[in-house]
Amino acid sequence: MKPLMLHGHERAITQIKYNREGDLLFSCAKDSQPNVWYSINGERLGTYKGHSGAVWCIDVEWETTKLLTGSADNTCRLWDVETGKQLLDFTTKSAVRTCGFSFSGSLIMFTTDKTMGQPCEMNIFDLRAQEQIRNNEPIWSVPVSSSKVTSAIWGPLDELIITGHENGDLCQWDVKSQAFAMTTSDHSKQINDIQLSKDMNFLITASKDFTAKLFDTYSMELKKTYKTDRPVNSAAIAPAKPHVVLGGGQEAMDVTTTSTRIGKFDARFYHLVFEEEFARVKGHFGPINSVAFHPDGKGYSSGGEDGYVRVHQFDPQYFNFEFEY
Repeated sequence: MKPLMLHGHERAITQIKYNREGDLLFSCAKDSQPNVWYSINGERLGTYKGHSGAVWCIDVEWETTKLLTGSADNTCRLWDVETGKQLLDFTTKSAVRTCGFSFSGSLIMFTTDKTMGQPCEMNIFDLRAQEQIRNNEPIWSVPVSSSKVTSAIWGPLDELIITGHENGDLCQWDVKSQAFAMTTSDHSKQINDIQLSKDMNFLITASKDFTAKLFDTYSMELKKTYKTDRPVNSAAIAPAKPHVVLGGGQEAMDVTTTSTRIGKFDARFYHLVFEEEFARVKGHFGPINSVAFHPDGKGYSSGGEDGYVRVHQFDPQYFNFEFEY
């Protein structure tokens, strides 16, 4: 399994995202230019220029026509995927930490950081309501008074938003009735990443408490726990096999004090049901900050603190591998 090494960023990767078909891979980093790549050969298609700070989050809608990025320059921006032109610019009072398109692509959500005396807020805009966007009036704005939001994702069918918080809480919000729905506190430390399964019935969370956990999207019931010995920065559920991949490693600030072997910067594969690790993929020279499975399940990508995105295609052994039980 020889990966493609994509080096288009000068600083640490913050998030990577495939589009729905999986032919394009979007990446953003602590430099100010998100990139888009052909996932098949690693050729760079282009960059989106306009931000003036670290880009924390990126999302693409299902038709691959629009791209959403959130940055530390206090803006969330909407781009035309094909031309790289900026369509909209949402100005906020603090850094944008998470962003996402709803299932239909009509609604967008982004959350801001609790810094500089500003509260952490979750804003939802309808892209069809141009008047509200011009006046910077979201259809729903929620001040998150508890712990700040560190990861967030849309649930199925534009109905729910699930947010992960700095104190380990996982909260569900009902968008239709514009109300807080429920919360669970199964993690003890910050939730770094949330990703849905292909059918959207399950979600996996990655946390600083050395675990990733599988939840039911609707009931928020804890189903499985995948334990490691390092903070988990990102986790993804395989679309074709009962597997999950976890990416992490020690804290980025401690990296220079240890060898790469001790740092454990490898991607770990676990069985979805039995919670047992069955494979590791080495390669990055720093913690893995984001992992994503190709939508067809035939490969995966990881983005690390070293500024590289590594695109892997699975070998035939992976598909023939059967977990013994």
